[in-house]
Amino acid sequence: MTAATQPDSKTKLLDAALRVIRAKGYAATTVDDICHQAGVTKGSFFHHFKTKDDLALTAIAHWNSMTGGFFATAPYHQAKDPLDRLLGYVEFRGAILKGELPEYTCLLGTLVQETYDTHPEIRAACEHGMASHIAELTRDIEAAKKLYAPRAKWSAESVGYFIQSVLQGAFIFAKAKQGPNTAHESLDHLRRYLKMLFGAAVVKQKHRNQRSTRP
Repeated sequence: MTAATQPDSKTKLLDAALRVIRAKGYAATTVDDICHQAGVTKGSFFHHFKTKDDLALTAIAHWNSMTGGFFATAPYHQAKDPLDRLLGYVEFRGAILKGELPEYTCLLGTLVQETYDTHPEIRAACEHGMASHIAELTRDIEAAKKLYAPRAKWSAESVGYFIQSVLQGAFIFAKAKQGPNTAHESLDHLRRYLKMLFGAAVVKQKHRNQRSTRP
């Protein structure tokens, strides 16, 4: 990087917060930890943030912006069939389960587990971030439901929350077992479930399509 493209001190602190909080948890993370990781002084920290909670709220917005762009350009969006996009999303989540734990676990899940009862603003910001991601995913679920299972009683939103519940649980077990193997297995089961959820309807739809194209 040139001097012009080097991240400023605020961005360094936010990037450091994403890593340190995911590595140590929110309560155990100190301002000193974040400054050390960012390579800046405490004076720089308090120039940008009043408190650690203030940093956390800004870090959540930073996380949402980064991950939003990351998922928006993911290859599964290229599939024409919404069910293929949905299954591709799950496959993509499995593909990025690599590296050290703080590199692939979720900041929002980590924060909300610790702060849901003690820091209502942080909890609300985490909930909003997760709900926004689920809303994006729900569009493909709803499109697949209309195409393959229009009479199903379940809601697309409930499936979106179920997918994220599996993912957040997978992150917890990745931390407990210090590796992603169980998380990968959970995502394999999630793919099987989604295929079963739409499976019979997919077969019927393909059969109808074949009949409609016959002379």
